[in-house]
Amino acid sequence: MSGIIEAKNLVKTYRRGREEIQALRNVDFGVDEGEFVSIIGPSGSGKTALLNVLGCLDTPTSGSLRLNGIETCGLKERELVKVRRDNIGFVFQQFYLMPTLTARENIELPLLFSHKDCNKCRIDEVLQMVGLADRGDHLPGQLSGGEMQRVAIGRALINDPRIILADEPTGNLDSATSQMIFELFRELNRKGLTLVIVTHNLELARQAQKMYTLRDGQIVGCEDLRCVAGAEIRQDVR
Repeated sequence: MSGIIEAKNLVKTYRRGREEIQALRNVDFGVDEGEFVSIIGPSGSGKTALLNVLGCLDTPTSGSLRLNGIETCGLKERELVKVRRDNIGFVFQQFYLMPTLTARENIELPLLFSHKDCNKCRIDEVLQMVGLADRGDHLPGQLSGGEMQRVAIGRALINDPRIILADEPTGNLDSATSQMIFELFRELNRKGLTLVIVTHNLELARQAQKMYTLRDGQIVGCEDLRCVAGAEIRQDVR
């Protein structure tokens, strides 16, 4: 497999008044195409900062980041917009759905912003993919929390990205619904999508193929869960 995400010596420093906060400290991080990776760590460990840098939502203070073979450090904002649009779908803890738009229309939004044709068949395909084929005409207020997160995932998928970056995607959901969302992520991964998911939930994190632990802005552990005896069996029977 080839590295679709390759980060070397990432440093991210913020200033808060006179205080300097080092959110990331010389982070090396790589993801192969088609991998499902989770990132865990305590609050303030740098998880969201890392995800924002990987998604080109924020620029590192120093270091190198290659996405799908493209060196992103030093690119202008309009070039970063193209990298994000062509490669990445984002899912967040908050669903960020437009309350006056239906599930179908929320999923369609990125097509409007990227000036792509609103292909009805593609939207139907995505609704089917996230298990909402019969809920496309419902407003967010008529959907459950799990259904709203599925709409958000559908919105992330509509531009056919190669990578999904998800920041605490089950943080607002109960345990049963969280498991269903992770099952959806695993199904998308089986179809070849690369996933990087930040979560506080260790049980869910261990359902990925590889788990990184972040603390104080540094990666302090990496566990290849495919090498754990019986891991594949446990995942397949869930």
